[in-house]
Amino acid sequence: MTTREILINANKYKTFAALLTSEQKNNALFAMADGIEAAADKIISANEKDVAAAKGKISEVMIDRLRLTSDRIKGMADGMREVAALPDPVGRVLGTVNRPSGIKVTKVSVPLGVVAIIYESRPNVTSDAAALCLKSGNVCVLRIGKEAYNSAGAIVDAMRAALEEQGLAPELINLVEDTTRQSSADIMTATGLVDLLIPRGGAGLINACVQNAKVPCIQTGTGICHVYVDKSADLKMALNIIENAKCSRPSVCNAMEVCLVHEDVAEKFLPLLWERLVADRKVNPVLLKLDEKAYAVLGGKQNCVPAGEKDFDTEFLDYVMAVKVVSSVQEAAEHISVHSTGHSDCIVTEDKSAADYFVNAVDSAAVYVNASTRFTDGGEFGLGCEMGISTQKLHARGPMGLSELNSYKYVVRGEGQIR
Repeated sequence: MTTREILINANKYKTFAALLTSEQKNNALFAMADGIEAAADKIISANEKDVAAAKGKISEVMIDRLRLTSDRIKGMADGMREVAALPDPVGRVLGTVNRPSGIKVTKVSVPLGVVAIIYESRPNVTSDAAALCLKSGNVCVLRIGKEAYNSAGAIVDAMRAALEEQGLAPELINLVEDTTRQSSADIMTATGLVDLLIPRGGAGLINACVQNAKVPCIQTGTGICHVYVDKSADLKMALNIIENAKCSRPSVCNAMEVCLVHEDVAEKFLPLLWERLVADRKVNPVLLKLDEKAYAVLGGKQNCVPAGEKDFDTEFLDYVMAVKVVSSVQEAAEHISVHSTGHSDCIVTEDKSAADYFVNAVDSAAVYVNASTRFTDGGEFGLGCEMGISTQKLHARGPMGLSELNSYKYVVRGEGQIR
């Protein structure tokens, strides 16, 4: 089917999806979770084809985003089960007003309709998106990049088979067959056929959707995340947080890209940072790109280079980190306001007043005090899984779960009133 045919067909199932009971949806989610675990060998085999085709074309950290393992498939299935355990957002009463006229106005949560997701090389997004769309009463249309198409296809086949076993329409989950740029353009311009478009990927994809979409679009993902080490910080805690935020999985959007260090602790802390991220790491030492003050402390050491003009505005998605020395928490917040993408930013401090200032001054979707930015995740926030992390302010902000996939309508009940 063409992309437009898939979208037209998906719209035929909007009412069907919206009217599913909580029991039907939860049973389907459990069946889908069991289904992808049962199909793990087929999914991994398909994924191995994608990984083999991608080698030499994308970096090793991006290969890691693409690769599926038995543990990752189990994690995908567990995420679906967690979504099933969450309250059904559909039909939730958001507010009620009884008017002097006698009418009763009730604000009720309702599905959006057809939700399209354009994403790149993370096949686990396939099950996350399908689970959240189903539980929130929506039909999903998935458009994945060619690098992960075989993987996504195997996952979708398993989930659709589970839907059929439950007596539900497999058309609730749709995978776009065309992996060229044309299919993305078709989705972006499918006015009247797409109720919400969610891009998940790099800055290029997100910017293309935001700039070209004629359908409603959520801006997600790009993460120039900062960790600021305050003068009162517990330096051991700061090192642990930074190593986790930078190195645990550098290819994801909640990985830190910039370290800001207060000048009062820079001479002590920066050598410790170099030891932790460079000298002590036999595999994948981090390349540190240093501003003038930081370079004065670490210049000449392995993997230490002067920062370039654009390094504080770059999402590296790799073992690379920009480092800047600042004079105060105020300067740190000012730097973040200029260079952050509004995703996740952290302060490490033992000073409550500094923490409070940072929390109030930094305008990001997630602001941390003494914890890794890697926690910005739907599962970690109790949402089961996520559709993406919104870096805008209207409709949704931060990890997008079930409630962000619903809109609302007003139901007005009367007894013959006229105005």
